[in-house]
Amino acid sequence: MMPNMDPKKMQAIMKQMGIKSEEIEATRVTIETSGSVIVIENPQVTQITMQGQKSFQIAGDVRVEQKASGDDIKLVMEKSGCSEEAAKEALEKADGDIAQAILTLSEGQP
Repeated sequence: MMPNMDPKKMQAIMKQMGIKSEEIEATRVTIETSGSVIVIENPQVTQITMQGQKSFQIAGDVRVEQKASGDDIKLVMEKSGCSEEAAKEALEKADGDIAQAILTLSEGQP
C-alpha cells in the first residue's frame, strides 16, 4: 500500500474517501461452516464501513474444529449404545473420526 505513512494522515485520507474503521473489543470470534467451526481466540477485530457496507478484518490465534453431522452422531450412538450427548462429545474429542469415537465409547463400557 502506502509505506511509511503517518497513521493520522491515513485516517484523514480514509475519511475523505468515506471509509470508517474502528476497533472492536472481542474476546473470541467463531465462524461456522457446513463441516467445521473456525475459532479465533485473542482476536484483533477491525470493522470497516465503506459505502454503507460493513466488513471485518480479524487476526488472532486460529483453530479449526470439525462439526459432527447428524448421521455421524446416529452411527456412533447405534454402534456404541451411548446417548446423543456422549456421541457428540466423543466425536468432538476425536476430531470427527467416527471409528475413534466408537472405540473410545466402547472402551468405557463393560
